[in-house]
Amino acid sequence: MLEVEGLQKKYRSGNSVQTVLDKLSFKVSGGEVIALLGASGCGKTTLLNLLSGIDTPDSGSVRIDGTEIHALGEPHRTLFRRHHIGFVFQFFNLIPTLTVGENIALPMELAGMDPKAAFDRGELLLRQVGLTDMTRRYPETLSGGEQQRTAVARALAHRPKILLADEPTGNLDETTGHKVIGLLIELAREQQTTLIVVTHSGAVADAADRVRHLQRGRLVSQ
Repeated sequence: MLEVEGLQKKYRSGNSVQTVLDKLSFKVSGGEVIALLGASGCGKTTLLNLLSGIDTPDSGSVRIDGTEIHALGEPHRTLFRRHHIGFVFQFFNLIPTLTVGENIALPMELAGMDPKAAFDRGELLLRQVGLTDMTRRYPETLSGGEQQRTAVARALAHRPKILLADEPTGNLDETTGHKVIGLLIELAREQQTTLIVVTHSGAVADAADRVRHLQRGRLVSQ
């Protein structure tokens, strides 16, 4: 599903060069759940941005289901993300002027799904995340846990091949965070979506198939 080879990213500031990712190579199978740990500032978010094609590497390749995403032009990378990649962020990133149902339907409609079919799938996902009857509510009326569950439903709505989650429980209390991560992993496994979670949570690591640590630009297995 995901093949990374020789991935390198450097940042330059004046005369100094910092190597954030140093020729990473790894593979992740379809439906696998990977927990990615590491100290703040070690490059975890940079890695997610490279895996999704939001950022470009200095060298190396990222293949998702056989497609080398960095060989695509920017418009085609955008379309690839729209169809094949989902995101869950720490701060929810829901659109405040859209209802819960509209937030979930948006990625499906952008991917070309019929609006009625997108709405119906959105209602199904809301039931799965325990938010039945909240379709017409606005994000500001929800609790933090409810907003993150909405974000999980939105990320999985278009059935992505790979789901990237960047500290999805970092803005929640411990109890709510455990519930959200359990739901995220359950739904990802149900859809056979590959899930990579950047986290500091031991509970997330315990639930993953594999744990990798990012240290000095390299991935270390646990």
